[in-house]
Amino acid sequence: MTATDRSIELITTAAQAAADKLAHDIIAYDVSDVLSITDAFLLASAPNDRQVKSIVDEIEERLLKDLGAKPVRREGDREARWVLLDYVDIVVHVQHSEERVFYALERLWKDCPELELPEDAKATKGKAAEYAKLRAEEDETAGFGELR
Repeated sequence: MTATDRSIELITTAAQAAADKLAHDIIAYDVSDVLSITDAFLLASAPNDRQVKSIVDEIEERLLKDLGAKPVRREGDREARWVLLDYVDIVVHVQHSEERVFYALERLWKDCPELELPEDAKATKGKAAEYAKLRAEEDETAGFGELR
């Protein structure tokens, strides 16, 4: 079994919405062979809670406006560390970067085929690592500035 056309349409639209809100490391897996509850997972992350919320809101708005899709379930809103949007055909996970590293969902689904995503979404690969490196350098620079 493979992801349906509807699932791919939802994933593509959600991935583009996430990319438009500067999500990091957007990736999608066809999980239809291993799960009976959904066809595909979309994973995305952001370096802070506010951006996680912004990405989730954009995905929800775009899927409703463009495809008439509403999530049947939304979880994790309050903390905005890991928000899950369940659209039955697809499940979207938007995680804070720290949660993304800790839970490493990619490891769980690495044997599932990756779904093709829009170029903007593909371009987000490695953004979390770049951001973390930049932050570490800024912290180091700030620390040295105080020593002088």
